[in-house]
Amino acid sequence: MKNYDVIFIGSGHACWHGALILKFAGKNVALVEKELLGGTCTNYGCDAKILLDSPFELKEALDRYQNIGLLQEAKIDWKSLMQYKKQVIGAMQPALGGMFDQFGFDVIRGAAEFVDAHTIEVAGQKYGAKNFVIGTGQDYIPLDIPGKEYFHNSRDFLSLDQIPDHVTFVGAGIISMEFASIALSLGKKVDIVTSGSTALGAYPQEYVSKIVEKMTAQGANFIWNADIKELQKNGEKYTLKGKLKGEGSAAFGSDFSLETDYVLIAVGRKANVEGLGLEKLGIEFSDRGIKVDSHLRTAQKNIYASGDVIDTRIPKLTPTAEFDSNYIALDILLPLHGAIKYPCIPNLVFTLPRIAQTGVSVKEASAHPELYRIEKVEFGKTMSWLNKNETQAHMTFIFDKKSRLVGAAVLSDDAGIYIDVLTLIINQKLGARDLSKMIFSFPTITYGLIGTLTPLFLKK
Repeated sequence: MKNYDVIFIGSGHACWHGALILKFAGKNVALVEKELLGGTCTNYGCDAKILLDSPFELKEALDRYQNIGLLQEAKIDWKSLMQYKKQVIGAMQPALGGMFDQFGFDVIRGAAEFVDAHTIEVAGQKYGAKNFVIGTGQDYIPLDIPGKEYFHNSRDFLSLDQIPDHVTFVGAGIISMEFASIALSLGKKVDIVTSGSTALGAYPQEYVSKIVEKMTAQGANFIWNADIKELQKNGEKYTLKGKLKGEGSAAFGSDFSLETDYVLIAVGRKANVEGLGLEKLGIEFSDRGIKVDSHLRTAQKNIYASGDVIDTRIPKLTPTAEFDSNYIALDILLPLHGAIKYPCIPNLVFTLPRIAQTGVSVKEASAHPELYRIEKVEFGKTMSWLNKNETQAHMTFIFDKKSRLVGAAVLSDDAGIYIDVLTLIINQKLGARDLSKMIFSFPTITYGLIGTLTPLFLKK
């Protein structure tokens, strides 16, 4: 049996960043991977999504200049774009494999199962380690109804050579709303069917409603409070059937039936914990993830969990997974290392336009006016010349009673840039005095952001 200092179960961002730190520190490290190197984000998640999404963001910006300098409408060829995506993402496997070889990681192929707290079995072979890190991520939650085998998931959508003419999304969360924005931009017919009464429930509903209004104007058909009963296949078409719930509404109990070309299921994600053998070690877990302590250790203190597989309310994002991985490496190297402390974490929905938030949420601040002051700025109307004519752009700033910025939300195609700057300001506890000592490039959107924000610190 081959032994290591640390074995990471998974090879995505929740694993390889920490593995690199440990390898540089002289530790003998291995990665276990049953699918593609790099995990979900690299192969069929964030990287593929942003590569495919970016031209649509550019098209949005160009469309705002129709009749004021732009003479021709921008058009996107999805088939060519997909060929480009396959070329770029496909090259990441040999690149990662080469990097892992270069740094001396052993890559063990197959699914891992714990034999005991210091031993795993993979493809009939046993491997030992002083420490293990579980970074197996999440997978989509299936809907257990007749015809469930006809559902497609986000992986499937991100590999489509052509977008079908009529796409139906089940769920109104991040994946559905992002992919629906792309399909609508291509002129496709779109349904969004959800069991809830709102979309993107974790985000400011003032901004979400603007996205829903825009998508509806583009032709999207939203069906709220839906209880889906069955998915049928009829030749090349699919029929989604169900009932409306929403008690008190005129449509309560009504049947609905949708004929469509493609149905994508995106009603949530669950932790990849099946088959790991955690129950025999007394490690607590559920579909939400693995229970850990303040050092990201499980009930077996030599076994850590990292990234999306953790049962936590911290945003499950690629940067968070990398943060966890780096923390665990240091915790292994420095036994007196302190408990993990997460900074303010920005998160971003890639709808068109984007929605971003960080720190204290608008919902929380609205519920506690005794603790927070909310400032709303119609940034697009006052700074349209600076922000590419995006007149609908909007910002919400949240200050505590000491006039410190503690949260923010942004609606804009450039929300990612804005929210990163705002997160930096929050994490570094910068105020008006600090910002007034800095000089930013002009004319840029960040200059406009700082100029808008700085006076608000002083408002009573």
